Amino acid sequence: MSPAGRRRAVEHLQRVFGVSQRWACQLVGQHRSTQRHQPVEPDRDRALREQLRQFSRAHPRWGYRRAHAVLREQGWRVNRKAVQRLWREEGLRVPTTGRKRQRLGISTCPADRLAAEHPDHVWALDYQFDQTLDGRILKLLNVVDEHTREAMAITVERRIDADATVRVLDHLVAERGTAPRFIWPDPLRLVHLI
Repeated sequence: MSPAGRRRAVEHLQRVFGVSQRWACQLVGQHRSTQRHQPVEPDRDRALREQLRQFSRAHPRWGYRRAHAVLREQGWRVNRKAVQRLWREEGLRVPTTGRKRQRLGISTCPADRLAAEHPDHVWALDYQFDQTLDGRILKLLNVVDEHTREAMAITVERRIDADATVRVLDHLVAERGTAPRFIWPDPLRLVHLI
């Protein structure tokens, strides 16, 4: 319980039960000097609070650190922790940024919504690049079945163009005896084959 709460409890015991202040303080666990102390609201905090509220209205994206820096430039002699405490007590918070809005309507790119329903439904193509010690480029073509997550082909060449990609896909279709319904060449495009 806070000292103010204990102060109220002591006053209640004195009023209701007519006990002495010494006895009520002993029951509640409040020091008598604390009970007799009358807290005062300093006037300098009132002016500082008003200045912080003005900062918050004029600059809603500012936080207490920026407000403290400007206060110091204006000649206020106040430390950062005091500004932080008053900022929090006044409920002055930087507004949180909103979540990214979801797109509305029909997308021309439904790839992120298409889930493979069975093997050979969607094949995903992915190109990766690497470099050998002598600085020459390596290009990797990975073909993955989206349903089973099976890596059906991993081709490593110095150069893989569209014709080489078609050759790899033709070889896979001949080897497996079936073609996929969709090929997902990259996250931006979905190709419907049948």
